[in-house]
Amino acid sequence: MIALIVISFLLSAVAVLVFMRRARRHARRYAVDMPQRFHKGHVPRLGGAGIFIGMGAAWLAAGWAGDPFNVRWSVGASGLMLLCIAPAVLGGITEDVTQKVKVRWRLGLTIGSALLLCWLLGLGVYRTGVPIVDGWMRTVPYVAVLFAALAIGGLPHAFNIIDGYNGLAGTVAVLVCLAISHVSLQVGDRQLAAMVICLVGATLGFLMWNYPRGKIFAGDGGAYVWGIVIAVACVMLVKRHSNVSPWFPMLLLIYPVWETLFSIYRKLARGQSPGTADALHFHQLIFRRIVRVAFEDNEARQLLARNNRTSPYLWMFAALSVVPAVLFWNNTIVLMLFCLLFVTTYVIAYLMIVRFKVPRWLRP
Repeated sequence: MIALIVISFLLSAVAVLVFMRRARRHARRYAVDMPQRFHKGHVPRLGGAGIFIGMGAAWLAAGWAGDPFNVRWSVGASGLMLLCIAPAVLGGITEDVTQKVKVRWRLGLTIGSALLLCWLLGLGVYRTGVPIVDGWMRTVPYVAVLFAALAIGGLPHAFNIIDGYNGLAGTVAVLVCLAISHVSLQVGDRQLAAMVICLVGATLGFLMWNYPRGKIFAGDGGAYVWGIVIAVACVMLVKRHSNVSPWFPMLLLIYPVWETLFSIYRKLARGQSPGTADALHFHQLIFRRIVRVAFEDNEARQLLARNNRTSPYLWMFAALSVVPAVLFWNNTIVLMLFCLLFVTTYVIAYLMIVRFKVPRWLRP
């Protein structure tokens, strides 16, 4: 496993460096008045391409002749998975370069990749922890497949929403992947562990350039790689191993999932389209109302310093769901209660920040 991390890390780091040096021209197309923009200068957004290259190469290496890593994963199987993921990732990369791919087209590409993966791997969500629903899912298997496709196709956009500051979404992805690999090894599934471990290495190769200096961003392509691979791993883990609670991935991913659902509700309540970009996400409020202004000798360094100080708040917030998910991965009731606790904590914290009632101990 360590060798796979090294392979994916090195190839990702080199690929990201090449894109960082050779692909700067497209960065000028990202308008300075975009609501999600919290940096100065023109920063390339092709980190996701480097992550995909590093992870993909490690996947293929994992299935090399003779199974040198003892993961029982053939080159053909990993190659087919990469081909299924490619349409969504390429759509995200195209948006990163051109800024012209509409949301509905990107959603269609991620759902399309999800359907291909469900067909290739025979995926479906047949267990929810609610007996009545589970019985219905087994009676109507196409609904279980559709549910899996929506989960796999939707999670990339959830990661795209939380990808707002240097190191934020990438570190959350690493934490989630490490949790999945831990539980996979607990149940003896080395193939699933290898799948997400390769993503960990590739993401670390990207983070080396992204945090704290912000020299390159993951972009939509990076968010789509994280979302699709993590969603597939979660669905496969629950499907293969009956002792893993279906609420383990729910609690593990509750931060990006609830951020997305709450954003949709918030925009619909204001009469806006859910696809409209705004600057009222949880991480953006923390940036504006909790992180203190950093005093630097120029505006660009000041903005970078505040950007970097925002991410650790969200890392700790994400850990509030990752840690109990790992501890209680086979206890459905406890996982449900922690999901409810997280949602309640999120809403209370959001309202406190909006109403300028942040406790002093949260202000550094």
